Amino acid sequence: MRAIRSLISAVLIGLATILAALSPAMAEYPEKPVSFVVPFPPGDLEDVLTRMIAEEFQDMYGVPAAVVNKPGGGGGPFPGAAEVAQAPADGYTIGSFVVDVPLVGPYVGIPALNPDPFEPVGIFLTYPFVIAASKAAPYQSMEELAEFSKSNNLLLGHFGSFLVPTQVTMALAEKNGTLYYSNASFDALDCNTLASGDADVINTTLQLILPCLDKVNVLATVTEDRIPLVPDSPTVGELEPSLNIALWNGLFVHKDTPADVREKIAAAAQKALASDAAKKLAEETGAGVYWKGAEEAAAQIESDRVVAESIAKFAE
Repeated sequence: MRAIRSLISAVLIGLATILAALSPAMAEYPEKPVSFVVPFPPGDLEDVLTRMIAEEFQDMYGVPAAVVNKPGGGGGPFPGAAEVAQAPADGYTIGSFVVDVPLVGPYVGIPALNPDPFEPVGIFLTYPFVIAASKAAPYQSMEELAEFSKSNNLLLGHFGSFLVPTQVTMALAEKNGTLYYSNASFDALDCNTLASGDADVINTTLQLILPCLDKVNVLATVTEDRIPLVPDSPTVGELEPSLNIALWNGLFVHKDTPADVREKIAAAAQKALASDAAKKLAEETGAGVYWKGAEEAAAQIESDRVVAESIAKFAE
């Protein structure tokens, strides 16, 4: 009897060994190309920094890593975010998202974003978002803009009506009496937008108007502190403390993405953001460049959610 048991045991061990040899070993992440999805056109800060992260990821792990731009037009970043939400939760499709995706995304009517399907890997950028106009315009401050708007039609250009920067801008207008005759969404808000007269006032990032900063007047900044490149421009929080919020960008993955995959993504991001190139970009653009890990990022999102809900009510 003992001999039979020993024989069965030996046979089972032998079968297990054969099956293990025949079965393909589970691949270690990453084993194929990785995409970082930026739901805006190329060239802005989140795009530039995400490309640095993608390059570092490729160097560290030896697989192709590319930035894929998925601008959504008047839909803001949400159509691009929905594509990430619908991709497999395996770390091969990573979202590079602004604050609006976790805060506003679940409420814009896109099923893939409700309930919020994402969790942050980390936050890496605070935008120098601004409210700007041409220096040739007959107003040089938010107060003068408000007065001018009472007897003149003004068009506000923004990246999407649901987005936090737009909500902040509209709430400030409600508070100080600025009347926008109309507003419109743009994929790009830069020097050409103002020079062509497509918009009178634009809500954009400082980087996009740096080439023509000598011809642009920054009326206010949507930042916690004044931007060193435009030190005379007040923050929205200075003008109206209840609207004080900063805007950021982070890396996000589907909630079901394995922890070890997230750790590898974070490692590449941390290394890229500590580079001289990232530091130089921060100095040249006034952006905040850093790495805030998953736990701290999640806490930031919950804190911002409270402020954003207050701003949305104020802007109604």
